[in-house]
Formats: sequence, C-alpha cells, structure tokens
Amino acid sequence: MTRFYIVRHAEAEGNLYRRAHGWYDSLITANGRRQIAALEGRFAKERVDAVYSSDLYRTKTTAGAVCRPHGLELHTRPDLREIHLGVWEDRTWGDLERHDALSLEYFNHAAPEFHVEGGETIAQVQARMKGALLELARMHPGQTVAVFSHGSAIRCLQGAVRGLGPGEMDGLSHSDNTAVTCLEVEGEEFRVVYENDNSHLPEEISTLARQKWWKYEGGNLADANLWFRPLNLKRERELYMEARREAWVDIHGPDIPFDGAGFWKDAMRCWRQDRGRSIFAVLRGEELAGVLQLDLERHAQEGVGYIPFVYMMPQCRKQGLGVQLIGQAVSVYRPLGRDRLRLRCAPDNRVAQRFYQKYGFVKAGEDQGARVKLDILEKSIAYE
Repeated sequence: MTRFYIVRHAEAEGNLYRRAHGWYDSLITANGRRQIAALEGRFAKERVDAVYSSDLYRTKTTAGAVCRPHGLELHTRPDLREIHLGVWEDRTWGDLERHDALSLEYFNHAAPEFHVEGGETIAQVQARMKGALLELARMHPGQTVAVFSHGSAIRCLQGAVRGLGPGEMDGLSHSDNTAVTCLEVEGEEFRVVYENDNSHLPEEISTLARQKWWKYEGGNLADANLWFRPLNLKRERELYMEARREAWVDIHGPDIPFDGAGFWKDAMRCWRQDRGRSIFAVLRGEELAGVLQLDLERHAQEGVGYIPFVYMMPQCRKQGLGVQLIGQAVSVYRPLGRDRLRLRCAPDNRVAQRFYQKYGFVKAGEDQGARVKLDILEKSIAYE
C-alpha cells in the first residue's frame, strides 16, 4: 500500500488576478508564501519518503514546504499539471463570462461537453491524473509520497477514484490553496482517507475564506470578474479625460491645476504604440469599472513595465477589485520580457500606498521631475 498526500499549490497569480491559468506558468503571491510556511509546519513531523510535483512554477515552489525540512529531492512530472486551457490561457474569467459563456458553464460543471481549442477535456485530465498516481504507487510500495498539483486536476482525480465521470462531479467540494487530500492505493484500488483539509491555514490567509463564489452562486462584489477592452481614444476621449480629472482632484484636491492637455498628449503617445495593449476600459459586466494605461516604451530598456495610470470608478473602490488591473499589466508586460512593474504614487495617498504595498510594490525612489511629490514604486514579476 502507498499513502499519498495530494497538495494543491499555494495561492498564485491566477487565483489573485482572476485569470484562467492552466498551463500558464504563474507566480506564487505574497499570501501564498504565508500559506507555504503554514504547510511546512503541518508536515514538520509527518513521514514523507518522496516528493513529486507538476513541472509548473507554482507547484514546484509550494513543494519546498516538504522538500526543505525533510531534505528530499523534488521530482517533477508534466502529467501532474493543471488542465490545459488552450486558447483560454491567461484570459480573465470576466472576459470568458462575456465571450464564451456556454463553454465556461461546461467548465464550471466539469461537463463532458467542455473543450476549448488547444486544451484538454475533463476525461483526459481524469485519465492522466489517475494514471500518474497508479504509476507512482508502483514505484513507491509501502511508502508515503507527497504530490503537488492543481485545483481542477485534483478535483478530477477525486472524481476518478470515486468512479465519477465528466458531468458527475458537482457534489465534490473545492480545494483551498495548499489544502491536503490523503489517498491510499493498493494495486488498482484507491481509498480516500480525507479530502481538501486546510486546517493548517489560519482564516486570514485562506484563499477560500475571502471568496464566496464556491458557497453560493454569484458570490459577493469582491468575487466579481473584470474584463478589459482596448479604449479607442479617438472615440472615447471624454471618458478617459473625465477619469484622469477625477483621479487628479481626488488625490491632489482642486487647488493644484489639472494639466489636461499634458495628460492627453501622453495618453495619445501611449495609444499609438499599440492600440490593443496600451489603454484599457475596465468593465464589470456592462458597467465601466475603471481605466488602465500602460506605456510600452518608457523604461523598456531597463526591463520595466511602466504603468502611468491605474483608475477605479468611485463605486468600485475598496471592493478588492483593483488587483485585477495589476494582473492585466502583468499579462501584457511579462510576454514582452519585462521583469518588474513600475508606477508612481503620491506619498500622502495612503489608500493607494496601502493597496500597492499589499500586492508587492516597494518604494524604489522618488520622482524629482514631477509637478507634485511622487514615490516610485516597483513590483517584481520575474521567476526566481
């Protein structure tokens, strides 16, 4: 008999930015690092003979919670990866809700009809996950093995060992980040010892504790999935300038003049760089939720992705939505080879300063040439 601890990876960018990350190789978040520390404490006194993970960064990083204290080598296997989402990879869930709603419905219910171009079916994931565990059981008879994988892949495995096929898994619960499932395998037979145990996580660092989508349909406002469309400055100048003006007055007050002409000139320069990837309208369903502006050329020689403007509509602030704009910036800049994000923030804008600090930005300097005092903040988006 072989005992398996099946562990979901710690919180990663897809969980935070609300993007479809299957085989997309995302990073662990700051909160995910805290989850890994808690997981290490859980396994400190557990016997573990071998450790395997998928070959993606988020699982390999999480596996360190067992490898480090036990002095074990990490073995990686592609057949432990998350479901491959093909043309969905790195799209926002909000974009999929709007433009591929039927397929998303199939995905949410693990239906046999689910399949997107270039991706896997539920049945394919069930077969490869179950096959991987059976092979590992043959390799490690009488031993205890920790296996690090992904949310949908683990759920597919849980269904497969119960004999539940595609379309029959709605009754299975969802796994928190770093939650542990324990299985025992004897020959071809599986026994479930326990599933999705996150008892090592304090509530304040549990990913599922702050999300409600898994409890009831619709979740809460913070669960809303945003989507992004390119802003056409020639047709939507008024929308952009009103956002710029409101942000300026909100931060600096009415006594410091708003340089509308200067902001417009800079916006047009950015827009001409790449009209599909530089300035976005941020939407929640049909409602305008904000504006995001990127400058694809400024600081590019330093490997920096520069963000001139991050704006949320007043009614959408303090709802946990703004981090999705940072996720959009990562999605644009990482494929361009940028290893960090950079933006400017007024030092007395305490709300924004706390927001950026929470999501990994640190002060890298001060902008000496600005009309008002501004801190330069940076966030790494590089693989370590």
